[in-house]
Amino acid sequence: MEFFDTHSHYNDEKFNDDLEKIIKSTYEAGITKFTCIGYNLESSKRAIEIVNKYDFMYGTVGISPNDINENFEKELEEIKEIARKNKVIAIGEIGLDYYWNKENKELQKQVFKKQIDIANELNLPIVIHTRDASIDTIEILKQNTVKNTGIFHCCPFNRELIKEGLKLGFYISFSGNVTFKNAKPEMAVSEVPLDKLLIETDSPYLTPEPYRGTRNDSIKVIEVAKKIAEIKQVTLEDIAKITYENAMKIYKL
Repeated sequence: MEFFDTHSHYNDEKFNDDLEKIIKSTYEAGITKFTCIGYNLESSKRAIEIVNKYDFMYGTVGISPNDINENFEKELEEIKEIARKNKVIAIGEIGLDYYWNKENKELQKQVFKKQIDIANELNLPIVIHTRDASIDTIEILKQNTVKNTGIFHCCPFNRELIKEGLKLGFYISFSGNVTFKNAKPEMAVSEVPLDKLLIETDSPYLTPEPYRGTRNDSIKVIEVAKKIAEIKQVTLEDIAKITYENAMKIYKL
């Protein structure tokens, strides 16, 4: 079996001490492709620096709603230039977050739209972060067509968000929180057809059961796949194959 972890942060400082070792062991465990996701200018540069060392890794660049600063206009120009280079396969993670940031909602919307424009100009999909902002996220996507659609990363267990996202052609990605004891992911996972389903870790965050309390890494995407296979009543092999093929399709690999 081969797995594709569609969302990881090996550009995070938590991997500084053993990055090469972790990447090697992950690949050997059967996670033969994974994406390193940028969330601000610095992390985007670091993501591309890392993925250029490995044939099986790819990168994204973008400014998340939690990383917008006063220089965002200039930073977006740099993001666009980085995104023109090889191995950048999406603009992200981008979107809206009203959980951590309630005071700058209009600015978040502005930066989200500007990055959709960049993705359309460069013919790339987007990777969406949305938290406590489902209505505005869908409204922006309806009003600002994303030519290559994209991915709802670590998608909230929100049935309406998923239904509307699917109508717009987006893929839905689930992470380690599907394994959490009180999560109740069944309705959300059941809503997603197999041909729009993706898996991820969001490592080093959202470590799945039974490893909660430790640093997450891409090997643990298998636990996500196991839980989804259980909910979908298919085999682990089925989920590995289907989500791998879906990732290759949305990322144009």
